[in-house]
Amino acid sequence: MTATHADGRIARGNRTRQLILERAVAIASVEGLEGLALGRLAGELNLSKSGVFALFGSKEELQLATVRAAIKVYIEHVVQPTRELPAGIGRAWCLCRSWLTYSERRVFPGGCFFYSVSAEYDAREGKVHNTVAGAHGNWFSFVEQTIEDARKVGEVRDDIDIPQLAFELVALLEMANAESVLHHDRTSYGKAANGILNRLRGISTDPSLLPDTP
Repeated sequence: MTATHADGRIARGNRTRQLILERAVAIASVEGLEGLALGRLAGELNLSKSGVFALFGSKEELQLATVRAAIKVYIEHVVQPTRELPAGIGRAWCLCRSWLTYSERRVFPGGCFFYSVSAEYDAREGKVHNTVAGAHGNWFSFVEQTIEDARKVGEVRDDIDIPQLAFELVALLEMANAESVLHHDRTSYGKAANGILNRLRGISTDPSLLPDTP
């Protein structure tokens, strides 16, 4: 087998894997990770079941790969827009706005992928639970670090309980997502944005650094 032929097979395999994972994250955001099946994906994408099985090997491996693929999408839409911004309260606000936009625009058809699968796997054990829990923990840590960075540059008061604040901000974000998905009512995003902005203005050393309205 020539190197060119081998490279071509690898490239085709990577494209097929990406196609499968794009469909898998969409299904899982609506139906959960248990809604994934190698045979179903093969049928919907007009692929051979044996070919799909060769790429993932088992349903659990497919689920793990789906979570990892969703993490990349999440970083692209929520985290990446804030990375070039200077540390400060404005960056914390931008992070929350990016999250609300990600949910409202239905980057995943079922709303926030991780809100959905966290509820599905919160009381379970195993590799999938651990991967989902790890992603959730990393998100909280990133929110906390964003607030801590704002405090270091003097834009957040020193007496703020950062884990508590991060919990409150994430709770508002997730409630907006849940209400929107359940009731098909997107006014929840405006309510969450107002609540978050008011909370950030209350802990900022200079509220003028934040907009007056969302």
